Amino acid sequence: MDERLAELERRLARIEDERAIERMIARYGPLVDAGAADAAAELWADDGSYEVEGWTMRSRADVAAMVRSPEHQSLIGTGCCHFLGPAVVTVDGDHAVAVCESVLLVHRGGRFVPARAGANHFELHRTDGRWQITARTTRALDGAAEARRLLADGATR
Repeated sequence: MDERLAELERRLARIEDERAIERMIARYGPLVDAGAADAAAELWADDGSYEVEGWTMRSRADVAAMVRSPEHQSLIGTGCCHFLGPAVVTVDGDHAVAVCESVLLVHRGGRFVPARAGANHFELHRTDGRWQITARTTRALDGAAEARRLLADGATR
């Protein structure tokens, strides 16, 4: 009986970790669309990185600065939706990898149109009982092999 209980506890802990990471990733879109720079940046470790379309942010402060930037403020000021699809999460102790696809919809001419579709690869670490992003890489799903590799790397673990 003790062995079964221990196995159930391990399984529950893994599910709780996966769910916590899924919820954290799901928070990104609403936070950046609301312009909540500090809350969005809190998803990252202090020295966490975010690389998207040739732009590399190397810290939590850089992520907050991106949300506060005139470019991002203009985007949310005219209407947009950063939507991240369900994440495939693999937890290994205090480290995890997650992948998902994303779509950026922008408000143009009275309707929303897709502006970008991306492959997202996250590396995460649990610090003081809280999951944080240590690295996020996003690549356009434009047919290039790198985007497909990012997805496969996380989804086949």
